[in-house]
Amino acid sequence: MKFEQNRAEERHGRILDAALKVFARKGYRDSSVDDIAGQSATSKGGVYFHFPGKQAIFLALMDRAASRLLDRVEAVIAQESAPVARAEAALHVVLRTFARHRALARLFLIEAYGAGREFHARLMEFHELFIGVIRRHLDDAVAAGVIEPVDTELAGRIWFGALNEIITYWLLTGRPGPLEDSYASLRPLLFRSVGADMPPPRGAAGAKGTP
Repeated sequence: MKFEQNRAEERHGRILDAALKVFARKGYRDSSVDDIAGQSATSKGGVYFHFPGKQAIFLALMDRAASRLLDRVEAVIAQESAPVARAEAALHVVLRTFARHRALARLFLIEAYGAGREFHARLMEFHELFIGVIRRHLDDAVAAGVIEPVDTELAGRIWFGALNEIITYWLLTGRPGPLEDSYASLRPLLFRSVGADMPPPRGAAGAKGTP
C-alpha cells in the first residue's frame, strides 16, 4: 500500500514538473494534456487519474510553486534580526528564485495572466501572501522605532509591485542580462520609500546571502 502511494506521489510530481516545462515552452493556451503526458512519459489516462484537466494541472503547479517559494522566504527571513532587513529578504528571495528559474517566473508573471480570469483570483492570493510578509516586517520596524510610521500596506504593495515589474520586464525583453543587476538600483529606492537606513547589500562581506 505504501509502495503504491509513493508511486502515485512520484508520478503526480513528475506530471507537474513536465507541465512546467510545457507551459513555459508553449504557453498555457497552446499546451495540451497530450503534451504534458508526453513530456512526463505518462499515459494520457495516467494524467487524468491525477488531474481532471489542464486547468487543474496549472492551478496545482501554481500552488506548489507558491508554497515552495514561501518556504524559502520564511527560511531566509529567520536568519535576519532587523525587521527592515527581513522585509527586504522576502523580496530578494523572490528575485533570486525567479532569476534562477526563468520558467517558474514566466508561469507566475506571464502565463497566469494569459490563462484567463479563472487564474487571476489565485494569482492575487499569492501576491497578497507575499505583500503580507513584507507588510508584517515593516510593521515591526515601525513598532521598534526603526522607521517613522508609514502606510505599511501601501509600502508593501509598492515594494512587491516594483519587483514584479522588474522581473516581468526582464522576462519580456531579456534586459538586464543578469536579473540581479537591476536590484542594485532598486534597493536604495525601496529603503528611501520608508525612510530606512540602507544596510550592506545582501551577499556582501558580512551580510547573509540567499540560498
